[in-house]
Amino acid sequence: MRLIDTHTHLYQPKFDSDREEAVERCFSEGVDTLLLPNIDLESVPRVLSMMEKWPDSCFGMMGLHPCHVGEGWEVELEEIRKVLDAPPKGKKFIAVGEIGIDLYWETKHIEAQREAFRIQVGWAKERGIPIVIHVRNAWDALFEEMDKLNDDSLTGVFHCFTGGKKEAEKAIEYGGFMLGIGGVSTYKNGGLDVVLPEVSLEHLVLETDSPYLSPVPHRGKRNESSYVVHVARRVAEIKGLSIEEVASVTTGNAEKMFHLVSEIK
Repeated sequence: MRLIDTHTHLYQPKFDSDREEAVERCFSEGVDTLLLPNIDLESVPRVLSMMEKWPDSCFGMMGLHPCHVGEGWEVELEEIRKVLDAPPKGKKFIAVGEIGIDLYWETKHIEAQREAFRIQVGWAKERGIPIVIHVRNAWDALFEEMDKLNDDSLTGVFHCFTGGKKEAEKAIEYGGFMLGIGGVSTYKNGGLDVVLPEVSLEHLVLETDSPYLSPVPHRGKRNESSYVVHVARRVAEIKGLSIEEVASVTTGNAEKMFHLVSEIK
């Protein structure tokens, strides 16, 4: 059984003491591919380091997280664009991410977040790669932008999906998008037990968002990519399928979305 963690921040400082061991735990659980979304300019060297250390397993994205869109964001975004166009030798970035709109903490940068999102969607279209969308407390604003930007060339993942049936239907209707399902699916009041039965497995990929949002039975502790197996098990339980089928289909979905077959070869 193979699994792909389509969204992990295993490069973050919380793993500095045991990153190699955490990666080995992934391999022992059948999690052989890790997708690394960038968040700001400071995290770039960490993403690149993992891509270089585990070239057959770690695949990077490049983008500016909406929570890091603040004063001077235009300069930071331009520096990130330069990195996007200069990946490590023999590699390429598989997506623009993570990008989006987040109004959870404050709303004063909403227009800057919108503009940064539009710019980065443009990067993805120009390069023919998907986007990975972060959205929190901002579905209306995000959908307003997507309604204007979406076309046949745009694909991607609504990462850490925690919306309801209405949001799931809207996201899937864009045509080239999947829902990223993580640890929230294992929470008693997470709400995905109501949504997932209505969504075909062909529209799902699995993720951890480690070190955040640990699934049960690790909730409250540091999350790590090997725990994606718990997400797969919960999705299988909700949908009345075997974990092997969930792993097979979602892994295939991820390979197709991020063009991973050619990358891994």
